[in-house]
Amino acid sequence: MDTSIGALSSCKPPCNDVGSPPNGAAAAIQGSAPGPAAVGSPDSTMGRHIARRLVQIGVTDVFSVPGDFNLTLLDHLIAEPGLNLVGCCNELNAGYAADGYARARGVGACVVTFTVGGLSVLNAIAGAYSENLPVVCIVGGPNSNDYGTNRVLHHTIGLPDFSQELRCFQTVTCFQAVVNNLEDAHELIDTAISTALKESKPVYISIGCNLPAIPHPTFSREPVPFALSPKLTNQMGLEAAVEAAAEFLNKAVKPVMVGGPKLRVAKACEAFVELVDACGCAVAVMPSAKGLVPEHHPHFLGTYWGAVSTAFCTEIVESADAYLFAGPIFNDYSSVGYSLLLKKEKAIILQPDRVVIGNGPAFGCVLMKDFLKALSKRVKRNTTAYENYHRIFVPEGHPLKCEPKEPLRVNVLFEHIQDMLSSESAVIAETGDSWFNCQKLKLPRGCGYEFQMQYGSIGWSVGATLGYAQAVPEKRVIACIGDGSFQVTAQDVSTMLRCGQNTIIFLINNGGYTIEVEIHDGPYNVIKNWNYTGLVEAIHNGEGKCWTAKVFYEEELIKAIKTATGPKKDCLCFIEVIVHKDDTSKELLEWGSRVSAANSRPPNPQ
Repeated sequence: MDTSIGALSSCKPPCNDVGSPPNGAAAAIQGSAPGPAAVGSPDSTMGRHIARRLVQIGVTDVFSVPGDFNLTLLDHLIAEPGLNLVGCCNELNAGYAADGYARARGVGACVVTFTVGGLSVLNAIAGAYSENLPVVCIVGGPNSNDYGTNRVLHHTIGLPDFSQELRCFQTVTCFQAVVNNLEDAHELIDTAISTALKESKPVYISIGCNLPAIPHPTFSREPVPFALSPKLTNQMGLEAAVEAAAEFLNKAVKPVMVGGPKLRVAKACEAFVELVDACGCAVAVMPSAKGLVPEHHPHFLGTYWGAVSTAFCTEIVESADAYLFAGPIFNDYSSVGYSLLLKKEKAIILQPDRVVIGNGPAFGCVLMKDFLKALSKRVKRNTTAYENYHRIFVPEGHPLKCEPKEPLRVNVLFEHIQDMLSSESAVIAETGDSWFNCQKLKLPRGCGYEFQMQYGSIGWSVGATLGYAQAVPEKRVIACIGDGSFQVTAQDVSTMLRCGQNTIIFLINNGGYTIEVEIHDGPYNVIKNWNYTGLVEAIHNGEGKCWTAKVFYEEELIKAIKTATGPKKDCLCFIEVIVHKDDTSKELLEWGSRVSAANSRPPNPQ
């Protein structure tokens, strides 16, 4: 049975509620199609076709940087009533913004110019690929007449070869379309966009700069809505996998369930919680899956992250005699330098279309969502692991209260951020110590949460905050960003102001790359200090709504938060928090030493 893709009637933002994975595009509803455009009209062009296609799949904001090869295309995107063009300060941030937008809407898009723009956005597209986010990256390409002429063009490396950009994108996108004639443009564009949705990965589309405005018969009617053939489960494989898994879990004394980041791409969040409810097991999440499983669930333990897990979580998971991991990614970061005490023979590992039970057997062509739903009907209820957790659990303490005029500590800062969270907020955590501090936040029902753990590109959060906030304006985004990361991508605070966003940015100023310090210290981890509030005031320049504060003490922080959530609730609020350079979470200290040990392993003897 096909799934029709049309205009999105509504898009739920990602949150820690059940069933809100941000891949809503695959369940989109068809919109009513206006009448056909006459051949030769401005609406029967490739530029308008691309614009209409983006609106159909749920994209209402496109992040762009103009360049001479994409200007005509931008004209046609602007002409589409349902599309808003958001100009960014650089291509990297435009890509990060499309990444953040895709997390909330299920798909995002950016438009840049040939090579100088394409290679600048490449890093952001690679990050989206690592996180399984469908991002449509459109590049304005050379004039179609220049292909095959042996000419040297500007914005290239000086060779008569236009394929350098394409070759770079081939490794970080799931489909590449080079459109340099109108005859097959319709097919190439539609194939690229539909592939992004089916594979939940970025795609690359290069559009010849002289083509977007030329009318062509293939664009003379409203595009036929996409019909995507869904991936199907092999029923015999499903039955065999469920039978083997049920037997494996039902004979266990204290099984546990752990959610991983690929729950998102598998669209299996709701099915995972259905299984947890059926079996009564204790449930945890891997760090990069925070926000995909509801933290208000009665059997929720917290984050399983080896030695830096939520208190008592590691002990329950690693002492279990059976554990089911749904969509895990075990890399050196998530395994804390390969130090997890897990045994393969005790594990059921679910990937989006594959099930592996213990040391075998393995079952392919079994979709995670279907497997979880079927298993929930076969598994016996077993609450032993949660009861064990409940026996040993000791409530967390609170940080020591700051004395008046005592320098502010990071753990005190995050205690106040915790109090700000609600169903109407979302947290964006930058790469660095914010990973660990935000991981300890308890997300209320409906509170969104995003960070980029697999790729871990510093500076990601500024652009991602821009895109995420643009996608879900009904939520107030709280971004926690270190000073080192902010210096990479600070410019697009200006775009947030142009868009009228009311994000709250906590700039944590500790004078350097703290996460790198804890892995391997050196003078390169110390950065030039900026007057960050002064910088944002300069960017503001009296245009838009902006409010800044610099805080040194807890009493100043309390006052700043009260202002940001009260009189300045409609403003972009930038709060610079001055903390000691060695003030880090205990989790980062532990994690950093273990990752350092993994990085510095000597070569194996040959």
